[in-house]
Amino acid sequence: MKICLQKMPPYVELGEGHRSACWLRVQDQLDKAGQEKPVQDQEVSGVSEKNDILVQVDHLKKYFPVKGVHGPGVQAVEDVSLFIRRGETLGLVGESGCGKTTLGRTILQLYTPTSGRIEYGGETIFEGQDPWPAGENGEKQHVKVPKCRQVNMLPYRRKMQIIFQDPSASLDPRMTVGEIIGEALDIHKLCSSKAERTDRIKELLGMVGLNTEHANRYPHEFSGGQQQRVGIARALAVKPEFIVCDEPISALDVSIQSQVVNMLEDMQQELGLTYLFIAHDLSVVRHISNRIGVMYLAPWWSWPRAMSSTRILSTPTPRPCFRRSGARPRGQPPAPAHRAGGRYSLPHAPAQGCRFHTRCPYATDKCKEAVPEFKEHAPGHWAACHLRG
Repeated sequence: MKICLQKMPPYVELGEGHRSACWLRVQDQLDKAGQEKPVQDQEVSGVSEKNDILVQVDHLKKYFPVKGVHGPGVQAVEDVSLFIRRGETLGLVGESGCGKTTLGRTILQLYTPTSGRIEYGGETIFEGQDPWPAGENGEKQHVKVPKCRQVNMLPYRRKMQIIFQDPSASLDPRMTVGEIIGEALDIHKLCSSKAERTDRIKELLGMVGLNTEHANRYPHEFSGGQQQRVGIARALAVKPEFIVCDEPISALDVSIQSQVVNMLEDMQQELGLTYLFIAHDLSVVRHISNRIGVMYLAPWWSWPRAMSSTRILSTPTPRPCFRRSGARPRGQPPAPAHRAGGRYSLPHAPAQGCRFHTRCPYATDKCKEAVPEFKEHAPGHWAACHLRG
């Protein structure tokens, strides 16, 4: 938290004979004393009161052709629809390889979408028809469609940025930190003089907790946490409104993870940023997110209504995903009985019907034949599951 950099925390009593000096524990004490609303009832900080939707995605698809394979190829993103309000954080979780990163990059059009519609700030930046509609037998058949409508993305690059998963791979090893951050300033011509450019780079380094002399160093001279801070500074250089955080803490130590997450939260409050936060750690997603979405093998699968990982773990929609009664200690593997069984569907040849039915112990014949509709089962809680009616 920002206060951690400014003031020494007082000692607080955590238990018998256990005292600690930490602002996080002070905040916990305030929460227990009832001086703040519970998380479920707390107003989302920075979210527009008018429910202003910044990013709107409708029926987005992204396929990667595979040489020698008949059909659409790898179906990385399949019929995903979502919206993100201005100033909020949408958490995105799912198994490795389910399409989370591809979804984030496709929204930014780092990957050209196959079909669907993307709106930013009420303006359509991509729209295209599906060239691979499903036939009567459920198999996808290629058809000719009109050319997709795309806009020039350069003006939107200032508004939409990304923090990459691997900080070392996303930084050019031949450029200094100052050159890396200043490159965006040069492309968008945001500084009128060399002195203004230098001052802006120093300001960005200070915002992410680095020293001004770090501008003359190369990426390999930094630790993983420092490299990720450089990546965050680069994303903030053009003063964006929307940032895709693609697992920004997965490659960092636990202690560094908390620093980066707190820094992202502080910047969101100060700059009014909007995040799509992709991660595997449910505790981190619960901490930073206002809403949470779950993906499985390309489709958008579940949208739990509360900002709580415990609700995801206990929600029976869909049950097999996180089927357990409560949270387990960090690092402890689940019992074999809690693991989803069966075989995995392949992204280039997914199972017909619900893509999870090959692993779901509750699957019915309907699950094997028909794709479940993504619909609202409770206020603010959406899911695609036949078992929920």
